Amino acid sequence: MGEWYVEYEVQINRPGLLGDIASLLGMLRVNIVTINGVDGGHRGMLVRTENDDQIKRFELIASTMETIQVKKIREPKLRDILAVRHGRYIQRDVDDRKTFRFLRSDLGVLVDFMAELFKQDGHKLIGIRGMPRVGKTESVVAASVCANKKWIFLSSTMIKQTVRSNLAGDEFSSDNIFILDGIVTRKSGDERHMQLVREMMRMPTIKVVEHPDMFVQHSEYDMEDFDYIIELRTDPDQEITYEMMEKNHMMSDSGQMGGFGFSF
Repeated sequence: MGEWYVEYEVQINRPGLLGDIASLLGMLRVNIVTINGVDGGHRGMLVRTENDDQIKRFELIASTMETIQVKKIREPKLRDILAVRHGRYIQRDVDDRKTFRFLRSDLGVLVDFMAELFKQDGHKLIGIRGMPRVGKTESVVAASVCANKKWIFLSSTMIKQTVRSNLAGDEFSSDNIFILDGIVTRKSGDERHMQLVREMMRMPTIKVVEHPDMFVQHSEYDMEDFDYIIELRTDPDQEITYEMMEKNHMMSDSGQMGGFGFSF
């Protein structure tokens, strides 16, 4: 049984048009799984059929109809699935196709997007950019919950400064989501921590790096190693800079127990 994404634009809107299209698909024994409006006044559908030739017949018939124009018929990509769920496509960088942009008001879409990535098997390196208190760490944790995965902080400042140098028990499971703060890891002088990071990078599992641009500085990794880059902003014009973030981390370092951080 094949699954397809169908997107069309209404050319002549009239009462009963959607019912006619649904009836046509039904006669062709194509089942509509989900339907919703998507960007630009288009309608998107996730459909399922036991015979993929029926989709070709639908495309042929639709090409003769004056009321609609079919824009896309293809096996559904993750962006297609999310577009039907949320009514619009997530924004993608024109020049760098692995970079996706979200606003803080879109946290629900972002969590859904990452949860779908987390459900996939195997190695995946995800970087997430954003200024402080925009919701980066919270979104990663929420997506882990949605994907029914356990999350492990290798380095973080979410509660206190955390720099892990070893793991124990089921923390080594490839089903876990490993999260690290690129600024904290880069500034860590603990070679045991860096060795643990290298070990995690070699494991066939999901790794999420906050501040990936800082993480790759003075390391053996570069931006080409990342499979996805996520940018999260409070508004479309917000600039993501690292000067203030590094100052915040320095103040956090000096404020931890009279200047002492935590490592375990």
